[in-house]
Amino acid sequence: MTGTITKLPDLGWMLRPLTEIPGVRHCVVVSEDGLRLGHASAEDLQGPVARLSVAEAEALSAACAAMAMTGRSTAALLFGGGAAVRQLMLESDHGFVLFTQAGVGAHLGVATATDADVGLVAQQMQLLVAKIGAHLSTQPRDPVTPSS
Repeated sequence: MTGTITKLPDLGWMLRPLTEIPGVRHCVVVSEDGLRLGHASAEDLQGPVARLSVAEAEALSAACAAMAMTGRSTAALLFGGGAAVRQLMLESDHGFVLFTQAGVGAHLGVATATDADVGLVAQQMQLLVAKIGAHLSTQPRDPVTPSS
């Protein structure tokens, strides 16, 4: 079996405006199947995860993709198979994770502290997606065909 593996460009630089919003800790761009396309952390963070490593960003990407799948399943159950999920929000004792579609085959996840203005963060996420959504999109992978 042969296939082609293409290195995807790191899209983390596009996330810098989000990390400058007060209370935003981390941002990640995720392909629909959970691959990290880019990530960024706010400057001068304190706490257990002060800056996302690539491994942590990859784990966050996989978790966000699982959230999206759960959201799609829930929406289909409640509203029918054609119901699309636009945004998801997870609230914990230590902050929020907001997750939204960011172009074809890609999603944007933002982790905040508890004191963040989640309305402002969600609005800025939508503005970023509208501005650069084409760069955040990912095309489906080519199917791998067995060699003869």
